[in-house]
Amino acid sequence: MSVTAPRGFRAAGVGCGIKPAGPDLALVAGDSGCSAAAVFTTNRAQAAPVLVSRAHLAGARARAIVANSGCANAGTGERGLLDAREMARAAAVAVGCRPEEIVVASTGVIGVPLPIERVRAGIAEAGASLSREGGEAAARAILTTDTRPKQVALELRLADGTATIGAMAKGSGMIAPNMATLLAFFTTDVAIDGRLLQRALREAVGESLNRITIDGDTSTNDMAVVLASGGLPLPAILDEGDAFDAFRAALTEAARRLAAMIVRDGEGATRVAEVRVEGARHAGDADRIARTVAESPLVKTALAGGDPNWGRILAAVGRAGVDLAIERLDLFLGDVWVAEGGRARDYDETRARAALDEDPVRIRIRLGDGSAAGWIWTCDLSHGYVDINAHYRS
Repeated sequence: MSVTAPRGFRAAGVGCGIKPAGPDLALVAGDSGCSAAAVFTTNRAQAAPVLVSRAHLAGARARAIVANSGCANAGTGERGLLDAREMARAAAVAVGCRPEEIVVASTGVIGVPLPIERVRAGIAEAGASLSREGGEAAARAILTTDTRPKQVALELRLADGTATIGAMAKGSGMIAPNMATLLAFFTTDVAIDGRLLQRALREAVGESLNRITIDGDTSTNDMAVVLASGGLPLPAILDEGDAFDAFRAALTEAARRLAAMIVRDGEGATRVAEVRVEGARHAGDADRIARTVAESPLVKTALAGGDPNWGRILAAVGRAGVDLAIERLDLFLGDVWVAEGGRARDYDETRARAALDEDPVRIRIRLGDGSAAGWIWTCDLSHGYVDINAHYRS
């Protein structure tokens, strides 16, 4: 259940001393060149590895991904770019390819330079340790405040045989739609045109990693990357059709599973919630309202306390910047209809409290203004989140 589940991939995870203890450098390599696609953070303050990887993936081909944790290599200027390129060069030596075929990723503290000598040594060690069994170690090596690795492997049934998609991710805080402090790496043994691979990834991320929020912050380092080895002897996917639709659906499912793991492992999280908006004029309006509710500190702290304080949800909807008729708005906590026409109903408070113990907590907002809908996954805001982030560098 890892990035090495598909044919044609090996991985390794090692400790090279970026973090005080534990693994902190991962290498995922194709046995040969792969079709590749990626989406990156929308933050204008982009880390050096993001800039380098964007350039390397311009040709939609890659051989390997090298990723470190413990240092974001962001806010590091020209030195950061040189260090990211050195990571690519060292990884290229380790797997036997050109530096331009390497995707570079980093996560951790911003504004601190990489200990590049340690990183270089770690890459050499990881290269010598690559194996089909190395996926678990690689998944652990990219973690920061995560409490557990996040891995997925699933089968994809095509007309001519069965393919595999593997994936790993890290993410626990600084998570918001349009990418976040997350790294997500997908592998597949399907052979697929790079243009179609990019489209499939972008659509998959749009229905998964871009529909989660922990705290509303978007990082400098986010990226989701997919490598397709073509290691399975099946016809290549070169055009739209049934095979492409099946691949896109499977990639979306893998991404959704990772997204759910990230929300559940949110920093200090004790509850997970799904915010669903129905009856909007436009899908963008529904998404905007859902995100405003999901990122409201008052809503999130009410979730932490198990308090069915639906007035905070109503207030968040009203300030979302969407033109709507509050007198047509209905609110539900689980199956409990708590507000109708923007006003309180006569409901059972005990049942409403019990709805906040469901997993996930279901918040449903019905607008009555149209037929569009949207959703987002979030978690509560607890004392644990504050403790983690108040001492992140200490």
